[in-house]
Parts: sequence; structure tokens; C-alpha cells
Amino acid sequence: MGAVVDLDRLLDQRRVWRGRQAQARPLGLQPTGHATLDQCLPEGGWPAAALSELLLASPGCGELQLLWPTLARLSAEASRIVLVAPPFIPYAPAWQAAGVDLRWLVQVDAAPADALWAAEQCLRSGSCAAVLCWPERADDRALRRLQVAAETGQALAFACRPQQAAHNPSPAALRIAVDTRPAQWRVLKSRGGMPPALPIACPGRG
Repeated sequence: MGAVVDLDRLLDQRRVWRGRQAQARPLGLQPTGHATLDQCLPEGGWPAAALSELLLASPGCGELQLLWPTLARLSAEASRIVLVAPPFIPYAPAWQAAGVDLRWLVQVDAAPADALWAAEQCLRSGSCAAVLCWPERADDRALRRLQVAAETGQALAFACRPQQAAHNPSPAALRIAVDTRPAQWRVLKSRGGMPPALPIACPGRG
């Protein structure tokens, strides 16, 4: 995995990446890599060029297991994945075991007050296929900026937030609660259709 990088250096490379990714990265179907979940989502996967919220029982409770198949696919397409201020130091062997090509994985260090801004800039740059962030606090305006930035940069945006945030409205195209007891996913909101009534057991963790 790439070490912590300077955000300005990352964005400076936008001209090279924007031209290549326009050909390599499809803008349509973005499967999650979990067949049961894909069947429940109106678009058959993650909403393309949009913000998805993962509402966590606790940080690190399973968001990576949910996202790894997608991130592995994107890295196999030589598409950049950015982690903005993750709550824990990424354990490279686990990412490799999940099939993620570490050459396309970048971590951006940012203070809590700057994490949303950093994620927004990465999304807007057009240089990233997916951006993950773990904002401590995010109001409707901040989330809307992430949604617009994802549309602008044609990227997948993932905001990992506490489950208490489910009580507040959100502009995200998709909201999934990640539970631990039992280990399951609950689709709370899905653009273009009604969320499934029943939760989905996490593969290998149920």
C-alpha cells in the first residue's frame, strides 16, 4: 500500500489519470461483489458516481469486508482507491489477501476537521475510482458536497459513520447499516427502489 501521501501531489496527477480512466472505468454497473446484496439493490450494485453511507455499529466492525470485493475489482482495473483518515492503520497483508492490488491503494492523512474537505477534493479530481472516509461529524450540507463531488469526478464515495446517524436525513443514494450482533447488513435507503424488508446475513460471518 502506498504510504501517507500529500493531497496536493495526488491531485496534481489528475491530467494523466483523467485521460486513462475515462476509457478504463465503466460508469454503469458497480457490483458490490456480494450476490445476495446486489439482488436487493435497484441498480444491481453500488449507485454509480454517487455517495453511499455505511452506518457502523462501531468503527472497523465490517465495512472493509463489505467493500473489499469492489476495491479488489477496481484495483484490478488499475484504478486508484483512496482512504481518507481511516480510524486504524490499514493492515496491508489483509488487503492483499482480499485481492486488492496495493499499488492502487493510497492513504491520505487529514485532521478530523479537514477529512471531509480532503475526501471532496479527491472525489472531484477525477483521479480516483473510489474514496473512503470516516468523518467524525457530517451534516447534511457536508454530505451533499460529497454527493456532488462523486458525480463530478464519476467516482464511488463511501462515508463510514456511526449508526446513530441513521436518525438524520441524508442525501446519500444508498445507506447500509452494518450490524455485528447478528452480523448482517440492513439496507435503509436505496435510490430508485424500496429497501428490502429483511436484513442480509454477512457472508462467512453469520
